[in-house]
Amino acid sequence: MKSKAKKNPETAVCGCETTASPRKAAAVDPEIKIANLHRLNRIAGQVRGLQKMVQEDRYCADILMQISSVQEALRGVSRELMRNHLRHCVTQAVQHGSKQEANGMYEEIVEFMFKNRALSS
Repeated sequence: MKSKAKKNPETAVCGCETTASPRKAAAVDPEIKIANLHRLNRIAGQVRGLQKMVQEDRYCADILMQISSVQEALRGVSRELMRNHLRHCVTQAVQHGSKQEANGMYEEIVEFMFKNRALSS
């Protein structure tokens, strides 16, 4: 992934970055991909269920409980995507990229982690 660190002018160049649009991962573990697709399909069903609950004026606490469940399911997908990103894209950038690319990748991950922490609070 490409990002600019806020305090560092270096640009992160991910090991998975290509000239193709959209960018593709350096590698994707097939088991992770299949599991994530199953999770995302289940989450889509949960969201449709939430829409129905809202339309039916269901009890607020019940809806909030289901929203919490969807958020946790999305966090699970996020964890697996991060695991894959670290194993493949980051590893490739650090092992085979320049020092600038590796430093940029470190900055990208730190920024991403703290941005996501703020969003989940």
